[in-house]
Amino acid sequence: MELMTEPAQQINFDHSENQKMIAQMIRDFGAKEIKPKMMEWDESQHFPIELFKKLGGLGLMGVLVPEEYGGSGFGYHEYVTAILELAKIDGSIGLSMAAHNSLCTGHILQFANEEQKRKYLPKLATCEWLGAWGLTEPNTGSDAGNMRTVAVKQGEYYVLNGAKNFITHGKSGDVAVVIARTGKVGDSHGMSAFIIERDTPGLTAGRKENKLGMRASETAEMIFSDCRVHESQLIGKEGDGFVQSLKVLDGGRISIAALSLGIAEGAFEAALHYSKERHQFNQPISSFQGISFKLAEMATKVEAAKLLTFRAADLKSKGLSVNRESAMAKLYASEVAVEIANDGVQIFGGYGYTKDFPAEKYYRDAKLCTIGEGTSEIQKLVISRSILK
Repeated sequence: MELMTEPAQQINFDHSENQKMIAQMIRDFGAKEIKPKMMEWDESQHFPIELFKKLGGLGLMGVLVPEEYGGSGFGYHEYVTAILELAKIDGSIGLSMAAHNSLCTGHILQFANEEQKRKYLPKLATCEWLGAWGLTEPNTGSDAGNMRTVAVKQGEYYVLNGAKNFITHGKSGDVAVVIARTGKVGDSHGMSAFIIERDTPGLTAGRKENKLGMRASETAEMIFSDCRVHESQLIGKEGDGFVQSLKVLDGGRISIAALSLGIAEGAFEAALHYSKERHQFNQPISSFQGISFKLAEMATKVEAAKLLTFRAADLKSKGLSVNRESAMAKLYASEVAVEIANDGVQIFGGYGYTKDFPAEKYYRDAKLCTIGEGTSEIQKLVISRSILK
């Protein structure tokens, strides 16, 4: 008896011409504009905003934005490729590029009205304006429903009071999408999203975080003190902000999976190269089983993370739900990035602990991927709820 089964949905894993073009463009750009300065930026925690203006000129700050709004008009496969290639060079640059694209720009692209899109997307897509996105608060990370930043309606304006922290580009961003409470605490329909420009009275930048890794990507507080925002800056309807944010984060998790994958690939390739060059006992250390088996495990984990990440990107490009798949990709790729970066340091030995070699930076940068845009534990919560429905 022959069992009839539906054919599995096929994904073409070959890079398209656009992906190949983007990858080569970033490698060339990175060799000239990022590698010579990245350790200096890392040491001083300098945020190279001028670099992102150049990335805007290459079309990488509006990868998913349609051409009619001044963007590149690419899909998620190209977007993942761009983040991956940047992160292989410097995770900080990949992180800021991803946050600008998927969070601020992505929120406006998905949920803003036509007038708002035409006003903001062309500036964001070229990085004339840098974008930020404010959800997290000092006392409410994953527990966003209990946020304390409030927006009270007064005539045609909303008056915002409160603070956001751990905000990428919280100090340098020209425009931010900010989620504030307009209803009761804990009500998923009691929060709203606003587009707020940097020069809006009552908005100030707070402390810039001194971080373990991703040090060239700016992370800072945003403080609101009687910040008056016109009702025309509301995205969608009042009360839609939290639901919008969850959908934005679904795509954002693909970004962090891609970021993790890039760091993992970079750490693996650096370790592989070093293992062939480093000689002990008159032979390259890659010839020893203890090293070669470690490299085999690293390579396998990279490939598994790649499959999960591009699977999620494929679903997103087709307009399908990615809630579970993006969480799986983000969970696995981020944890694997930490493991591979750790193994990379071990393969480099004592040199892996110094800043003269790349292993230690991959090691420091990787950890954020298990925390940002939802911790690994939150990803497990999302996945478990999905499979237990």
